[in-house]
Amino acid sequence: MNFFLETLKFIVLLIYYLLESLVFLVVPGRKKNVSGEIVLITGAGSGLGRLLAIKFASLGATVVLWDINQEGLNYTVKLARENGAGRVHSYICDCSKRQDIYRVADQVKKEVGDVSILINNAGIVIGKRFLDSPDPLIEKTMEVNTMAHFWTYKAFLPAMIAANHGHLVSIASCAGLCGGSQASDYCASKFAAIGFAESIDMEMKVLRKTGVKTTTVCPFFINTGMFDGVKSKWPHVLPFLDPAYVADRVISAVRQNQEMLMIPRIIYFLFYLKTFLPVKAAVLILDYLGCLDVMSTFKGRPKKE
Repeated sequence: MNFFLETLKFIVLLIYYLLESLVFLVVPGRKKNVSGEIVLITGAGSGLGRLLAIKFASLGATVVLWDINQEGLNYTVKLARENGAGRVHSYICDCSKRQDIYRVADQVKKEVGDVSILINNAGIVIGKRFLDSPDPLIEKTMEVNTMAHFWTYKAFLPAMIAANHGHLVSIASCAGLCGGSQASDYCASKFAAIGFAESIDMEMKVLRKTGVKTTTVCPFFINTGMFDGVKSKWPHVLPFLDPAYVADRVISAVRQNQEMLMIPRIIYFLFYLKTFLPVKAAVLILDYLGCLDVMSTFKGRPKKE
């Protein structure tokens, strides 16, 4: 194809995709049916993972729950069954260990079947300044928040590619869009998770596996206890998010094959500003919003959780 024709094709498709995006902002697309899908959720023993399990169960999906906390898993299973789960399976899995992920993944494939919706939700945070963060905890953050995504994709993506059907969901964070004080390890892990998810999405497009979808979720702080002690300077502008609301938005994004979800919507605008503003101007905005030292009051969950 010569330069003129390829350029014309590019312009036409670009305009079409932009118009399509604007239309879907006003008229949401039809939501796909997830009944009968096998949905695996890491970190399902509490917080957002638990709510996602309950809501997917209520939609008729088979839910597979992973967590390191047996007591939390048992309670999530109970709630899922109370909300109509026909098939619910739970497994103890330490997502910081590659071999544990592969072992439990093999068990899931034998006992339940091929996972068709994979939700990497498990995450941890230290909440200390970089030089005060112990090396083992930094490694643990990267193992759970980033490397676990590599190993779960290795385990479950081949079946999705073979069937040209599946959905990969990465619960990342706004911390993966902008660095923050006392969150160097957490931000690094979430930046990496976003880059990994985007790269896999590009691979699926190159392979013409149009049936394998991806959704990356970048929420502000969610009120699950993980970031206890942290406060928003302007809660009307950047509110702490209700976990049930986030779960609803995530499931809606998955069912509409939305590739990037930022919550609240102002994050889209702030991220856009960050792409072209001078660094000093971007820092000024972060300071005004109270994001520069937002982790200074961080306490986190009690250790038993």
